[in-house]
Amino acid sequence: IEVDGGIDLSNIARVVSAGAEILVVGSAIFHKPDPEAATRELKAAATATAAASR
Repeated sequence: IEVDGGIDLSNIARVVSAGAEILVVGSAIFHKPDPEAATRELKAAATATAAASR
């Protein structure tokens, strides 16, 4: 399952828990002052949720 758009830290855990395996994240990264940090935070949240779901 792929989810394209609307993904941010407020909902990434729900989306991954619902079965999404591919996430397309733009605004939640590129509209932040530090896109690299935003990417790390989102990746960490998605990875932690996926690991807990296994």
